[in-house]
Amino acid sequence: MKLRKDKWIDVPIGKICETTSGGTPLRSNYDFYNGNIPWIKSGELHNKYVYSSEETITESGLKNSSAKLFPPNTVLIAIYGVTSGTSAILKVEAATNQAVCGIFPNDEKLNEEFLYSVLNFKKEEIFKRRVGTYQLNVSQAIIRETIIPLPPLEEQKQIAALFQSIETAMEQVDGQEKRLKQLKNKLLGDLFSEKKVLGNHLKENDFEKLRFEKIAFQTSEREEPKQTTLQTYVGLEHLEPDNLVIERTGKPSDVIGTKLKIYKGDIIFGKRRAYQRKVAISHFDGIASAHSMILRANEKMIEKDFLPFFMQSDEFMNRAVQISEGSLSPTIKWKTLAQQEFTLPKKEKQKELVAVFKQFDKTREHLKQQKATLKLLKQKLLNEILG
Repeated sequence: MKLRKDKWIDVPIGKICETTSGGTPLRSNYDFYNGNIPWIKSGELHNKYVYSSEETITESGLKNSSAKLFPPNTVLIAIYGVTSGTSAILKVEAATNQAVCGIFPNDEKLNEEFLYSVLNFKKEEIFKRRVGTYQLNVSQAIIRETIIPLPPLEEQKQIAALFQSIETAMEQVDGQEKRLKQLKNKLLGDLFSEKKVLGNHLKENDFEKLRFEKIAFQTSEREEPKQTTLQTYVGLEHLEPDNLVIERTGKPSDVIGTKLKIYKGDIIFGKRRAYQRKVAISHFDGIASAHSMILRANEKMIEKDFLPFFMQSDEFMNRAVQISEGSLSPTIKWKTLAQQEFTLPKKEKQKELVAVFKQFDKTREHLKQQKATLKLLKQKLLNEILG
């Protein structure tokens, strides 16, 4: 792709686009909601294209509020709070709330796909320009004043097509990862179903019933963040649902209060709000949130590597939710969990299952690396082309 940057000019968005924000019909008037008009909020701008909305409004709600009907190909940008600067392209006729600004490109001068790419490139700049007293927001004036590069229309389309090809590849990787996760969950579901069989590998007599205290130990070693020599902290916010790998951590200096000490190989289980399905294997020594439970396998009764996969299963997670206590922040007590009985494959059958589950996670990790590489490539090209 040959670009003629000598033909490019820099212009403020407001010079070549109209902008307006949406509105919210009166919440107390039920006649304004559940109609046939999609009504989009800023938190819904998490994908490139917007095809639908969580809520809808009626014609009456539209007419009796500051909400406006935006046509397809309107570029949407969030202007309130932490989502400020996040953009998307509207693919259906829809309205938005006041936290979303609609940008209407002049078709003869600006391609909406190119504008979306530019806004992605400018996102951090726009975010930093937020103003306000109680909540930092981006005004329409800031959007309209934002300077963007303007190549000839044909070059805009070529650049947009390049980024679209990378985004399509990322979506394909996302789809593969999602299908892989579904397949693994199905396999875990079959393994711990009432049938207690798994293809030709396991039969009913290959299973046994055990209390949880027979297969796992809880450790309760404590550590003070201000006094520890350990360098890594793991809070529940660092754990991802259904992911045994810890990809984000904090530092002990970031937290206060007594924490749990963890060693390499320990299992960290989110005992608070167990429905979030947070369980992971520590690959380092460190400290963890007191809202987690630190567990180790009883290797006389269970394969060490099998325990975390069992804890990912619906059988375990559903039981964990059932025995949680409390309404606002339901939490599991070790004494209650220890007495729970589960039907598991016998230890001699677990090694081959571990090999299968590890292959799932290895493939998933490979897909994540592919996605990270594509993301870096996209950013590199954004910097080179639009910087």
